[in-house]
Parts: sequence; C-alpha cells; structure tokens
Amino acid sequence: MIGIVSTEPDYKLSLALNKKLKISLKSAHPVIIAEGSGPTMTFSRFTDSEASHSLMYDLVSNRQGKNFLLRKLKNIDYIFRIYNPDNEADPGKIILSLRNTDCVTAVFNLDPESVKDKNLRYIIQ
Repeated sequence: MIGIVSTEPDYKLSLALNKKLKISLKSAHPVIIAEGSGPTMTFSRFTDSEASHSLMYDLVSNRQGKNFLLRKLKNIDYIFRIYNPDNEADPGKIILSLRNTDCVTAVFNLDPESVKDKNLRYIIQ
C-alpha cells in the first residue's frame, strides 16, 4: 500500500497515474461505510485489473469532506494499493515514479500490518 498526498480531485489523479505508470485506472464501485446511526460515508475508488499484466491496482480516496476512511492517516489523501499475486512488482520503482508525478505532493510506503484502523478491511479484501 502506498499513501499519496495530492490536492487534485480523484479523477485527475487517476488520469495522471494512468499516464505515468501506463495503467488503466477506471472508476469502480466506491467504498461505502454505514455504521450504526452515523452518516453513510462514500469514498471513491478507481481500479485497474487488466489481464495484460499480473498486477492489480486500486486508488481509494481517504477523505470525504471532514471524514476519513483511515482516521489514523489524516495526512494522506489517497491510498494506492498494488496487489501482486506473482510478487513481480518493485515497489521502489513505483514509488519513485509517483514522486515524479506533477500532481503528487508526497508519497509514503504504508505497511498494512502497522496501520491499526478498523476500516482497513474495506481496502484490503
């Protein structure tokens, strides 16, 4: 998982990532959280699971107004998840490419084991 800080809207960031990483992120079913009597929160999701490569990518918004998907990561705007069943990807190269993307302010390598947030289950399925 990679945390991305960007002021761009989700669709613009997904287009920039598509161009930079040569992938095809497309709008997908959002992450919807409806807990108890609280408000229903919807976080946008863009997915690429093309058969042409063995990697699957998810870009999920971490904020909706004043609400956060992962509250412990309030400084992160987007979660970029790379699912790699064959273990072929080099996360260092991907992070370097993301850091060299114009609309990205900062990039953080996130260890899912160290992120203690109950909503993480909505990203890692």
